[in-house]
Amino acid sequence: MRVVTGAISHETSTFTPVPTTRENYQQRSGFLRGEAVLETFTGTNTPTGGFIDGARSHGFGLIPTIHTTPHPSGPTPREIFDEVVDELLDGVAAAGEVDGVLLELHGAMVAEGIDDCEGHILAAVRHLVGPGTPVLAQLDIHANVSARMVEMADVLIGRETYPEIDMAARGRECADVLVRMHRDGLQPTLALYQIPMVWGMNQVTAHAPMREAIEALHRIEALPGVICGSIATCFPLADIPDMGASVYVATDNDPAMAERHARELGQWLYARRSDWHFPMPSTIDVLDRLAGQGPFPVVLADRNDNPGGGSPGDSTAMLRAFLERRLQKACILYIVDPEAVAACRAAGVGASVELDVGAKTTPLQGRPVRLTAEVMALSDGRFAYDGPMYAGLQGNMGPSAHIRQGGVHVLLVSEREQPFDTAFARTLSLDPKTMNYVGVKSAAHFRAAFEPFAGCIYVVAEPSVHSAETGHLTYQNLGRELYPLSNR
Repeated sequence: MRVVTGAISHETSTFTPVPTTRENYQQRSGFLRGEAVLETFTGTNTPTGGFIDGARSHGFGLIPTIHTTPHPSGPTPREIFDEVVDELLDGVAAAGEVDGVLLELHGAMVAEGIDDCEGHILAAVRHLVGPGTPVLAQLDIHANVSARMVEMADVLIGRETYPEIDMAARGRECADVLVRMHRDGLQPTLALYQIPMVWGMNQVTAHAPMREAIEALHRIEALPGVICGSIATCFPLADIPDMGASVYVATDNDPAMAERHARELGQWLYARRSDWHFPMPSTIDVLDRLAGQGPFPVVLADRNDNPGGGSPGDSTAMLRAFLERRLQKACILYIVDPEAVAACRAAGVGASVELDVGAKTTPLQGRPVRLTAEVMALSDGRFAYDGPMYAGLQGNMGPSAHIRQGGVHVLLVSEREQPFDTAFARTLSLDPKTMNYVGVKSAAHFRAAFEPFAGCIYVVAEPSVHSAETGHLTYQNLGRELYPLSNR
């Protein structure tokens, strides 16, 4: 077997002011081509790492094309999108006759003039390889799945964990299904049920009630004739017709069964629609409620300023709260502020610097905070993730600085990314496990590494470009009524 693979994965917010540029496509792991893809992702907890593992285990040849996963941000300019997709297609065409295609996609990518980028990519690949060549894609759990995606792919497999620690496992599953199609004559029939709701933040799969949703999915996957199934909780920061939660199920040559299982699970999830939401207090609300009592460490996650959702990452409300309450042994991971980092680097480790920190992108992120801080450590931002998410992958936060004012430590970075684990903080002589208060710009991915040592965790909402309270999030292009949105 000869199988071609590629990755174009971007989670797109249509509300963020953060643009997507050619440079974005070079960030994270870079814009990789050919054998560099295999060299970079072998042994990593990524979808492509799973493809590689599957190829080695089953003994088929994996032909890499391109791999690019820009940080979440705004819609990709059409010219850039076309260039990237054309390079993927050139790679697929150059591979010649193949026995299958394995793609790493997100499921919530938007480009200028294209609301459904994954549907567009899958259709273009399908046109190249023809109707008889299996095309499989691994998707994020936060996909906005369209009918076109289902029509153009033989199989779509979404992640089943949040935080998404099963990326390699789901990539491997794609490879396993492809092999079964050739070896056993498996004939996937894929069905989609689009649920009329937006999923809230109650979606951590290790905890109830989300755990029950995944268990229900697994009961369906265990039935005779079912190949696989997935729940997509949606990416709500995209004002597009296919935004919303969904269920998609693949069966072996039984479309009616696939449609029935997808519909029944989707309707069960909708009947519990209020369970998937919970209120999110402010940082001040949580600190005042705790009154210094812990249990420690107290981890506060700012969901709205999560760079993993496309936010600028420089909101200052949490920092102000930490300073106003005069917290001791407290840290914030991270505030994106290249200007402040440059001032710290110019001053050097051990220096006292006066800085205006954060809120440099837009007033929606708050106001800069004036600090007189000590520079504790400096870094070029390069590090290795130690998991569970992205274990084995190299990361780069760009030039970075660890500063401290009183008992509050802040990691300033130049590149937008959420804290998937504590590895980067430790390169700057900060171990979050030793803190009493840990603030993170993240919705849930931090939990994979932080939950094991956290005394308690609170998801908070602070002013940001993604705050519903500002009135900034106005939907105009939705394709269906979605609970709990009151307008379209």
